[in-house]
Amino acid sequence: MCSRYELNTPPERMIERFGLRVPETVTRQWSAHKFAFDEIRPTNIAPIVLQERRLEAIPWGLAVSWQSQPLIHARAETLDSKPTFKPLLQNRCVVPASAYFEWRRDGKAKIKTRIASDDQDLFAFAGLTDGERFTIVTCEPAASIAHIHHRMPVILGEDATTAWLDRARSYAEVKPLLVPFNGKLAWTEPQASDTGRQPRLFG
Repeated sequence: MCSRYELNTPPERMIERFGLRVPETVTRQWSAHKFAFDEIRPTNIAPIVLQERRLEAIPWGLAVSWQSQPLIHARAETLDSKPTFKPLLQNRCVVPASAYFEWRRDGKAKIKTRIASDDQDLFAFAGLTDGERFTIVTCEPAASIAHIHHRMPVILGEDATTAWLDRARSYAEVKPLLVPFNGKLAWTEPQASDTGRQPRLFG
């Protein structure tokens, strides 16, 4: 699930949403380079919000020794039991996104589906980082999109974002935040493909 996502939000909105400590010079750089991604893919460099409310740009997908593919996802249900993720439970981050993409199966066809919020312009995915790369935490899907896929990114509201980024809180305290999104989701199908294959990139 979610092996691509989108970020098309003005930098000023990201600063406001996440309370970022960003110098004015960085804001100008974002504007000059049209800081937006129609599709962010595994291994692409993308922005994340660190616990000190600082923006960092690093590759998507943790590098591991036991497989060549990066771990772009971490299942919420097993984070605290997997050796790969247990050391990172206090290295929590947030991944800004304006939408994400999923492929819905219809017989042999795979229908590319864009999933976004009905009333928010910016998602906050729960993430973990090892300092060099990041992964996105996933959970069971919201009921409204369960027909599209059996997993979805953990989407945090504003209070949950604050708690997730609070280094003083233990993982046990924030674990209950890793639940399906309860807001309104809208989905569209911009294109279909019955030949392309999605890479198997689950963590």
